[in-house]
Amino acid sequence: MSGPKIHLNGYLDVPLERWDAVLDALPLHIELTKGEVGCLKFDVTPSDETPNRLMVSETFIDKAAFDHHNTRAKASVWADVTAGIAREFNITEE
Repeated sequence: MSGPKIHLNGYLDVPLERWDAVLDALPLHIELTKGEVGCLKFDVTPSDETPNRLMVSETFIDKAAFDHHNTRAKASVWADVTAGIAREFNITEE
C-alpha cells in the first residue's frame, strides 16, 4: 500500500536572459516527468500575473514516486538549464 499523495505547488522566477532557454528545455522535462511511474499530475505554465514566472503544480502517488522524480530531475538537462533559478515551492501530503 502506498502512502499519502504528495502535492507540490509553487513557482520559478526565471531571469529574462534565461527565459528562452528554460522554455526550450521545458517540453522534454514535462514529457519525461509525465512518463514517470507514480506521476499523477505535472503542470508548468507561465504566470498570467507575474512576468517571467513559471507556475508549477505536481501530484505524485506517494513519497517514493516524488523522490524518484527529484532524483531523475537533478541529473537532467532541466537541472542544468534551471540551476540557480529562484524557486518557491510548498509541498503537502494528502
